[in-house]
Amino acid sequence: MRSILGFVVSSLVALSADLVHAAGIEPWKKPDHAIVIDAYELNEIEWDEMLADTRIAGFISKASDGLPESYSCTGDHGGDTYAHCKTMWRKYAVSRELYQTRRALARAHGLLWGAYHLARPGNPIDQANHFLDYAEPKDDEMMVLDIETIDPQTFMSLEDAQIFAGHIKTRTGRYPVLYTNHSTARHIAANRDRYRILSRLPLWYARYKPDIRNVFPMGNWENYALWQFSASANCTKRRCPYRVKGTRNDIDVNVAPMNRKALKAAWAFGTLLPEKPFERPDEVLTASVPATGGMEPSLSLPVSASAKAAAGTGVREIVTASLSRRLPQMTPLNYQDF
Repeated sequence: MRSILGFVVSSLVALSADLVHAAGIEPWKKPDHAIVIDAYELNEIEWDEMLADTRIAGFISKASDGLPESYSCTGDHGGDTYAHCKTMWRKYAVSRELYQTRRALARAHGLLWGAYHLARPGNPIDQANHFLDYAEPKDDEMMVLDIETIDPQTFMSLEDAQIFAGHIKTRTGRYPVLYTNHSTARHIAANRDRYRILSRLPLWYARYKPDIRNVFPMGNWENYALWQFSASANCTKRRCPYRVKGTRNDIDVNVAPMNRKALKAAWAFGTLLPEKPFERPDEVLTASVPATGGMEPSLSLPVSASAKAAAGTGVREIVTASLSRRLPQMTPLNYQDF
């Protein structure tokens, strides 16, 4: 009897461990996890086919991109020719009409709605105003700041991104969600004392791998709000993590760490995550240094630091050094992990 009971208990423990272990592996294969589609203006969608997938709970659309296009095309207009400037304005006007049409379709069919701003170099307050004018977000719609890399020459700097997020909060009373990839998220998390706002925004996490068990917690992020797991980077005609009917291989697909009902309750997010306390300062480890120049390491717990310098005939001076706080580990700027 005892052996049978012991076997059952050990089996349940093993099963529980397996469930925890599997929580970060391909959650899109679990039918109780909600799916969210995100698209930009060139993604082709057959809405009747796409809506047949009842797991799709939300749709996030690209809204604004950098600073607004020039309507008058007077002055320098960014070095473009007059004709190209006019073409870009028409493209902008058509893409905004498409945005409004998709929003009407999605909301009419009960999908949660969100909009993202692709952040570029340039005035972050002007970009925030541009996003709000373009997207006209309702109170129940998600707002997203899209930071693709930490290269300020190509995309908005992280310092400007904080200004953007703060201005969105000033105008709407809510913060945006942060969309970014693994390397940028790691950099922000490692430097969360510098990025006090960005590191607390709910994270829409882009990583095209089947397994993220060892990723979270990361800084203030205990988990992702959404995980973008499928895109043209890992979806082909022959193999795709999640095939969405009525779309091509370039559609982006996301999974939520919750079911459809829970996602609806959490949707739009808008508040900062709790800030974890910073680590206590570490005292510096040094060694006892005789006048002869040899080094005799001395170690104690908690680690303390002192250096004994012999001067002249038996005169000793005690030198103590300490750091004000632990410097965060920096992620290399060229680190790429998708």
